[in-house]
Amino acid sequence: MFAKGQTVIGYMEQLAPKHLAEEWDNVGLQLGSLQKEITGVLVALDVNEAVVDEAITQGCNLIIAHHAIIFRPIKGIQTDTPMGKLYEKLIKNDIAVYISHTNLDVAEGGMNDWMAEALGILEGAPIKDIHTEQLSKLVVFVPKDHHQKVLDAILNAGAGWIGNYSHCSFNIEGYGTFIPREGSDPYLGEKGKLERAEEVRIETIVPQPIRNKVVQAMLKAHPYEEVAYDLYSMDLKGRSFGLGRVGKLKEPVTLGQFVETVKSGLQVDHVRVVGDLNRPIRKAAVMGGSGAKYYNSAIFKGADVLVTGDIDYHTAQDAFLAGITLIDPGHNAEKIMKVKVAEWITAKLNEHKYQTAVHASEVNTEPFAFL
Repeated sequence: MFAKGQTVIGYMEQLAPKHLAEEWDNVGLQLGSLQKEITGVLVALDVNEAVVDEAITQGCNLIIAHHAIIFRPIKGIQTDTPMGKLYEKLIKNDIAVYISHTNLDVAEGGMNDWMAEALGILEGAPIKDIHTEQLSKLVVFVPKDHHQKVLDAILNAGAGWIGNYSHCSFNIEGYGTFIPREGSDPYLGEKGKLERAEEVRIETIVPQPIRNKVVQAMLKAHPYEEVAYDLYSMDLKGRSFGLGRVGKLKEPVTLGQFVETVKSGLQVDHVRVVGDLNRPIRKAAVMGGSGAKYYNSAIFKGADVLVTGDIDYHTAQDAFLAGITLIDPGHNAEKIMKVKVAEWITAKLNEHKYQTAVHASEVNTEPFAFL
């Protein structure tokens, strides 16, 4: 049995929820339809004609890519232009294209965590916070004999996290009163008579992104026809998500030694370096893509070096004067996501016994040649 398009993307959005993307970014389905069975998924960094041909050869009708094929509004599609030809080939072969960009960069266990792991950065924290979860307080009143069932449903749906503590809740017993009226179908009590029921008040914390999921789980487990519950906005903030990662290395190395770690870890043959190769590196920062403008944030977090792509001349000069070293492995170093995303989706599909195949693109989309 092949997985439906929405099922595959549901797994992808468990890894990289769309709400984590920056406001300027264009993520999600950019071309085609997900209302079909997915025979194969191709995971790519970029989408060009060679990648589309690879998808056709592999029998893939969905491409999940990191970089958008539609970034700015388009006024028309001319099929005699390079991009027009690309869109035409995708449409004619019924290949959908889904983009996961800054949301994958920011996500826990996403792009920047993979890059940090490859460089030996331990317990990496974001260089720059860009998104903080809003929290709500959920309060619900449950008959005593259904207390544990409803509580388990709420907490298993993801509510109740405070920092590194899960399943946090407060429960207090009391009495609820109500009169079932005409047309009701009460779980407790008789129509027209005041019922005084032993109930438990459950309180817990719910992050905004999963609020609907938690409420639906609660309603499904609750025995009452009409469930009494409240959701309060809170000043207390939830988890923060951000760009890049910064952390200590297992042991100090020279910048020259760390350059070799970057080349092997990110599978690049050449890098550009700013700084003294003999400088000791104890704490390192990495940011996928073009992250040079965040060098001051890396300095603030105590980094001795920032690894990122697309460093321009004047930023390199300014960073050097500010006292931080830089390593530029190129934007294409983000290709680490191809295998990692493919492994994630494959594991999810296998868990549910789907036959949909997932491939990491083998096409090299690096636009530069190093001579």
